[in-house]
Amino acid sequence: MTEQVRKLLIVEDDPGLLDQLKSCFEGYSVCTAGNREEAITELRRHEPAVVLQDLHLPPKPESMEEGLAVLAEILRLAPHTKVVVLIENVEQAIAMSAIGQGAYNFYKKPVESETLQLIVNRAFAISELEAENRRLQHQVNESPLDGIVAASEGMLAVCGMIEKVAPTDVTTLLLGESGTGKELLARALHRLSPRADNNFVAINCAAIPENLLESELFGHEKGAFTGAHKQTVGKVEVASGGTLFLDEIGDMPIALQAKMLRFLQERVIERVGGREEISVDVRVVCATNQNPQDLIKEGLFRDDLYYRVSEITINIPPYREREEGRLILARTLLQKYAKLQRRAINGFADDAVHAIEAYSWPGNVRELENKIKGAVIMADGKMVTAADLQLQVGDEESESLNLRAVRASAESKAIRVALTKCYGNVSKAAELLGVTRPTLYDLLNKYGLSADGYSKKAAS
Repeated sequence: MTEQVRKLLIVEDDPGLLDQLKSCFEGYSVCTAGNREEAITELRRHEPAVVLQDLHLPPKPESMEEGLAVLAEILRLAPHTKVVVLIENVEQAIAMSAIGQGAYNFYKKPVESETLQLIVNRAFAISELEAENRRLQHQVNESPLDGIVAASEGMLAVCGMIEKVAPTDVTTLLLGESGTGKELLARALHRLSPRADNNFVAINCAAIPENLLESELFGHEKGAFTGAHKQTVGKVEVASGGTLFLDEIGDMPIALQAKMLRFLQERVIERVGGREEISVDVRVVCATNQNPQDLIKEGLFRDDLYYRVSEITINIPPYREREEGRLILARTLLQKYAKLQRRAINGFADDAVHAIEAYSWPGNVRELENKIKGAVIMADGKMVTAADLQLQVGDEESESLNLRAVRASAESKAIRVALTKCYGNVSKAAELLGVTRPTLYDLLNKYGLSADGYSKKAAS
């Protein structure tokens, strides 16, 4: 593959200095300009990745007003361009103003070729990295699954399944840890389905008290219970024609599961306190962060209901397992929240990149999103640091002083190792760890872990 020629625009009205600058970059594709009009013409014609610009330009080269105006126009027309401004030795305050305006860097005259080459080469390297990142994000965003960043092998497979399943009415079960984006994928299923123009109705089975959940789902008649002053339509009816999303279905009370099974089999419901059978046409998508097989063994979930809701099962990998796309997702979220907060943030500092890659992310994508939201607000400069993210991964000395953190880290690591060795079998993992199974479940909840991913890995 032929290496792409680097395009450099030099904006300089002094012929002698211009020749000197050109001689520093003989291996580049160099175009030149001596004023604003020429600079904009060359910018549009050649689309250089880097511009080397003197701030003293005609018609008033004695001031820098025109130079700063040219800088602003270049960045307006080509915001991704890296502009290195040339200044006199005593003009550092103006240089900082130019950087605040969007310039990449500055260089003090007189010209010293090696130093200037180093600055310009780094500008090209960063420009090329950013261009590659934009290209990858464009590829990701070409997916019809709007809002879902799928750059890892696991998430690409998930998105492929979503696209296949969406046109059908098959009942789909989404399995994944808390914070992995189950509702986002459920909405994608709806958006890509023939039901997209109708309602998408979500209900969290774990968030509604047991005595109210049936009424929320199926509705109730007037006088059905104390406080039922009027007839109320339930979520299932509201979703008719569209999609019903039952989040955390593993927490559905066992007494209600029989009625849910009948609804799924017959597509009819009865309101609480009513006797009329009501037909509903609805696509059902369910989700849980628990292992359904474990719930069945413990008598907490009906096996016949499980087989009904899992006509298609989609396993969503946790964020820590999306190594190939971890930084792409982080950068996508950074761009999103920087734009929302109107912050001129260019990316992650090296320590932030290391922290993102090293951290275990027990809260998955939800935790990442919250960290980035906060970092965009807290960042003092144009790069988000590990401190802005409130991630200090790798600082072994400071970590060792915090006994609670050490214990949490050790416990979490031991649990992951045990689950890996036992292929996700909770009972065997508990035995290996020397704790009871209920204790291990408590620890799994505490650290945001799930046995599902480990059993999946063993099977793959």
